[in-house]
Amino acid sequence: MKINKILTDHTRIIHEVERSIKFYNWSSILSFLPEGSYLVGGYIRDIILGRFTEELDVDIVVPLNAIEIGKKIAENTDSKLIILDKKREVVRIIFNHISIDIANQISSTIEGDLTNRDFSINSIAFLFDKKCLVDPLNGLKDLQFSLLRTYSEKNLLADPLRILRCLRFVSELSFKIDLKLITFIKKNKGNLSLVAKERINYEIQKIVNGANALEAVILVKKFNIFGSDELYKDSFFLDLRKINFEVLNNDEKETFLPLFFITQILDEVSLEKLKFSKAAIAKTKLLRKWHFLLKNKNIAQLNELDRFEFHQELEIFLPSFIFYLPQKLRFDWLNRWRDKDDKLFHPSNLLNGDLIKKNLKLKDGPILGKLLKYLSKELAYKRLNNFDEAIYKAKQWIEQNAPKCD
Repeated sequence: MKINKILTDHTRIIHEVERSIKFYNWSSILSFLPEGSYLVGGYIRDIILGRFTEELDVDIVVPLNAIEIGKKIAENTDSKLIILDKKREVVRIIFNHISIDIANQISSTIEGDLTNRDFSINSIAFLFDKKCLVDPLNGLKDLQFSLLRTYSEKNLLADPLRILRCLRFVSELSFKIDLKLITFIKKNKGNLSLVAKERINYEIQKIVNGANALEAVILVKKFNIFGSDELYKDSFFLDLRKINFEVLNNDEKETFLPLFFITQILDEVSLEKLKFSKAAIAKTKLLRKWHFLLKNKNIAQLNELDRFEFHQELEIFLPSFIFYLPQKLRFDWLNRWRDKDDKLFHPSNLLNGDLIKKNLKLKDGPILGKLLKYLSKELAYKRLNNFDEAIYKAKQWIEQNAPKCD
């Protein structure tokens, strides 16, 4: 995502809207839209912000007969029609790999419709036939000042997920939230329980992956969006303001901070309720396991096996755990983890199990698993130099540990 200088001049905005429609090659459907149709929502907002995204968010409002119009477009163009809401007449056109939602105007006027939208920044319309902008809620001004504001709290209560979308705009666009809107969020956050878990999950993923995710996550914790008043008293949750995130490079931030941020706003029970992946839940359990273990035991006191298991379990996502380590260790440990040849920090797949099986005539089973773990630990601590030494030590280990037959 890239944001350039915000557009404020109506003529330039209109020019950019028309240029964008041609660039993304969906102007051919405009001939099927009746007089009074208009473009609204994220598409215009992002053009005004000079924001370029991979996913296009196209919303069109027509005076009447959205389903009939959608069918005509599908019949006369190489596009697919999906009826999203038959009663309210909302359809989706998949055209040139672009998703375009078309809905009926609800109010008697465009201005009335726009005042029913969630935020002022999404209430700016481009009228196709008149080639003009309609901005009854001063959305342009709010975009200019990076302010998130709503015209009516009822609009947000119609879909409580919009509470999370506030925080998503903080994360993705570095917006500030209007004080009245903050009061509303605190008062009505409980209504999120009415929203489908998958939709909440989607918004959380957007929040933790935004360019300004840190500020958004801090607000999630400050407003206590997801938990009881006792949740963040758990020692696993850190004071994010005190962390120096610059210890991570940009690629590491992009890859590992989302998991870290998720674990800072949700516990394992919440992750399961919100239908997070088994992988995300498993990683969170490992982060918590090692945090509490090291909280009660100095990391320097770990024996060889514990230290090996630590790196074995956290190897793939160690930077997500780095802020639980003593600050004096973080940079050194990151540098060692960045070195793919550091066998202690990268203990997985150090040995070829098939070669071990072939040379020692072993079959898959518990003995082979324990043997590979033993050899990997020896290699991690530099007590093995080559394959011949590995075979020699493996034979010794088998003699000592394999079950004996009478």
